[in-house]
Amino acid sequence: MRYALLAFGLLAACGPPRPLTPFEVEARCQDRAARAAAPTGAVAVGVSSNRGVQTGISIGITDDFIRGRDPALVYAECYTELTGSAPLARPDPATEDL
Repeated sequence: MRYALLAFGLLAACGPPRPLTPFEVEARCQDRAARAAAPTGAVAVGVSSNRGVQTGISIGITDDFIRGRDPALVYAECYTELTGSAPLARPDPATEDL
């Protein structure tokens, strides 16, 4: 009986992924367009009683940025890839943070 429940649980986990919501699609595509517009980066500094001062740096550069691709085009391609249809309107860089 235990093995049957375990097998059922494993089979249930192998089902198709749930579709993305419109908000998730928009967030993913806006993030990808933002990374095409400029490099990303982060700096971290922390202090621990065990390890002392810790620092870190990360820089991200996408191939879309290196190739100089238009962020609006990157957004449209991402949206089409994730939904199967073209976006209704292109994002306006003047009103949105890319």
